[in-house]
Order: sequence, then C-alpha cells, then structure tokens
Amino acid sequence: QVQLVESGGGLVQPGGSLRLSCAASGFTFDDYGIGWFRQAPGKEREGISCIGSSGGSTYYADSVKGRFTISRDNANNTVYLQMNSLKPEDTAVYYCAASLDYGLAAAYDYWGQGTQVTVSS
Repeated sequence: QVQLVESGGGLVQPGGSLRLSCAASGFTFDDYGIGWFRQAPGKEREGISCIGSSGGSTYYADSVKGRFTISRDNANNTVYLQMNSLKPEDTAVYYCAASLDYGLAAAYDYWGQGTQVTVSS
C-alpha cells in the first residue's frame, strides 16, 4: 500500500521555523522525485519545492527561495522541508507528492494527506 505521510506542521510565530517530514512507503522511493505543495484557504494549490530522486537536483519557487530547504534521506524513505523565517502568508496545508519525473510541473502519482502550518502571533 502506497503511503506518503506528512508531519511536523503546527502553529508558529512569524519569523519562526518548522521542519516538515514526508515519510514514504509502498513504492521504490529512490526512483521518485518528491515535491512539496501548499494550499491556503480560498487559493489555488502552489508548488513550492521539489527534489530529484537522488537528491542532487532541487528547485524552489520564488515565494520560498532563501527561506526553505528541501532534502531527502533515501535510506529512511523520507523527505524534509526546513522552513525558516516563516511569514503569515506561509499559512497553508502542506502536501508532499511523488513523481517519476522531476519538477513542479511533473505528473505526481502519489499524494499525502497534508499537514497544517499556521503562522500567526
């Protein structure tokens, strides 16, 4: 059974940090690129970062560049998203997804259920 399970979300003050995790099972993890997406209430889903299957390629949307860092641990089938200098506009449900291709415009085969991130004082 394929699973992607996000964790690490929560409530944080502006300027704070969170680290999201995406734990994968049920498929050959190191064949897949992983993307992080987010969706705020009333807004369209936004792709914010992705990482290639080996971890050698990464991409960040302008909205998070310089503040977020994506990484992966293929030995433990997990991808991380370190989020620093968080802003209220980062408030959203964050999802990870897996694709045999690389890039935020790729077709993603598997999706997690999401984890809520709220940035507020």
